[in-house]
Amino acid sequence: MFTIEHDFDATVITLVDEGSEHLEEDVVIQAFEECVTIEQLDPRDDQVVKIILSMRQVQELAAALDLPEGVYRLRKKGG
Repeated sequence: MFTIEHDFDATVITLVDEGSEHLEEDVVIQAFEECVTIEQLDPRDDQVVKIILSMRQVQELAAALDLPEGVYRLRKKGG
């Protein structure tokens, strides 16, 4: 299950783990104009872990989800 909310400066997506024996903590993804942040509570130390991706890294991640093993470099359109 997931939720989508549109805030003033970001789109917030929350991924809720359900349906398995070992449930993971919710993942909160915030998409800003200049970056995307991914946050998840680490229950071992009760701290939120945050990862910040540039928009280029988000594009590469999206492309990587559909590719086989290998090393890749995305090209700009027309280049």
